[in-house]
Amino acid sequence: MAFFSSATKSIPIGTDMPQHIAVIMDGNGRWARKRFLPRVAGHKRGMDAVLELVKACVDHNIAYLTLFAFSSENWRRPADEVSFLMSLFIQGLKREVAKLHENNIKLVLIGDRTRFNAELIDQIELSERLTANNTGLTLSIAANYGGRWDILQAVNKMHRAMPSHAGDFDEEHLAAHLAMHYAPEPDLFIRTGGEKRISNFMLWQLAYTELYFTDTLWPDFDESAFNLALASYQNRERRFGRTSEQVSDVASNN
Repeated sequence: MAFFSSATKSIPIGTDMPQHIAVIMDGNGRWARKRFLPRVAGHKRGMDAVLELVKACVDHNIAYLTLFAFSSENWRRPADEVSFLMSLFIQGLKREVAKLHENNIKLVLIGDRTRFNAELIDQIELSERLTANNTGLTLSIAANYGGRWDILQAVNKMHRAMPSHAGDFDEEHLAAHLAMHYAPEPDLFIRTGGEKRISNFMLWQLAYTELYFTDTLWPDFDESAFNLALASYQNRERRFGRTSEQVSDVASNN
């Protein structure tokens, strides 16, 4: 089982372009309300924004894109909206998975699938199998996902796998069982819609991620908005606990 090292254990190699981007796609409902449309219209337009971002990541040779589609707390929303989102999820997979496959994109769903209906589970598994061997962008969809759930399920898996290590576990033991063990920790986190919080998303993995918040509502998050996020990232100094002088010394020696 492959997994990447933690930024608290080793210093990642810095690059001008993020290797892994994680996104909370917020603002669909407000986008629709501003236009006197039902909330579901915002979710439909949000699907178009997803496809635009996937294309932009492919164009920029970004290796991993993780999208927070539905949190474990989103079940608290009105039942008709939740039902629509589940239906939209199924339709989106059926409509787009062949295109993802044609473009060498690997699709992975992370989250607790136990609350999904059989049709959605079957479509998820079919999509993952079809794209499993693709080597381009890895597109991860977080659905019925929560950061606390992720850590707890990893702890339980770790304990079942190595009961004799109880009391002596370290980060590497736990990291191997996290939902995203197959991906490096995000370099850049983007949240649209103006809220400035991470809302129980990838709590373990975001420890040293650069955070970018924008007032742009998700359906309006186009390539130009994405480029602003990338420019912000490229203007950050990523120190990982070091001083600016140390970072400069490393850069000058490379």
